[in-house]
Amino acid sequence: MKGKIIKGIAGFYYVHTCDGVAECKAKGIFRKDKIKPLVGDDVEIERTGDEPLTGNIIKILPRKSVLIRPASANIDQALVIFAIVKPNPNYNLLDRFLITIEQQALKAVICFNKKDLASPEEQKELEKAYGECGYQVLFVSGTGRQGMDEIKNCLKGKSTVVAGPSGVGKSTIINALYPEANMETGEISRKIDRGKHTTRHAQLFALDEDTFIMDTPGFTSLSLGEMEKEELQGYYPEFAEYEKNCRFGGCSHISEPVCGVKEALEAGRISRVRYENYKALYEELKGRRKY
Repeated sequence: MKGKIIKGIAGFYYVHTCDGVAECKAKGIFRKDKIKPLVGDDVEIERTGDEPLTGNIIKILPRKSVLIRPASANIDQALVIFAIVKPNPNYNLLDRFLITIEQQALKAVICFNKKDLASPEEQKELEKAYGECGYQVLFVSGTGRQGMDEIKNCLKGKSTVVAGPSGVGKSTIINALYPEANMETGEISRKIDRGKHTTRHAQLFALDEDTFIMDTPGFTSLSLGEMEKEELQGYYPEFAEYEKNCRFGGCSHISEPVCGVKEALEAGRISRVRYENYKALYEELKGRRKY
């Protein structure tokens, strides 16, 4: 029987199958080969019981991708959730999320929550800042159930990790998409007697046969890793078409004269919010001590 690991904790792996969720152990051969099953792995299992559904993982199917943080496999994209208001978005933090996600070779979709509390002008500013530089941007209300179908269409047929700071409504949106999420988390918690601590671990929820979302505390480190300052502009795709107008090759777009990016900024073709974030992150990387 084939399935997908949706949670792994305390030596047990919970595998989503066509017959339900099976509680499984991994065969010893994986330890011998130093292979650890990951949430998101597509696996083959042999059943050892039907009531409750139990089994052993006997094969891990080829992975198309692996994330280090959160430790998971076969994730296609990230849904980055921020609130439009209450709290107002921290644009610097949002860009850190986007860079961290792209560093892991994932597509990022930005979801701005609490649209029912925001003005049209606030939505327009965010659409201009992020939509015009190539990101897919969604505006939703988790509490009002607005935009949930749009999110579902975006998630369809993919495994998606949910990212974002606290207080922006991630849990509300996940519960709106999948009301059973709280119930399933509680059920697994009772089985393994770990209670609330299970929220520290990655978990996939099956929205459909081939559609999964991951509720995770991952992406906790947003320090930009070992990136060099010269690499940063590569994560601002809106700069690319204007760099040909820079006088100097390798222009940092900070202090050089005759800079195509700064000219585009003054002409309103590049978001000032994004550019100011770029400058702040560039200075951070420039001032980082190297050991």
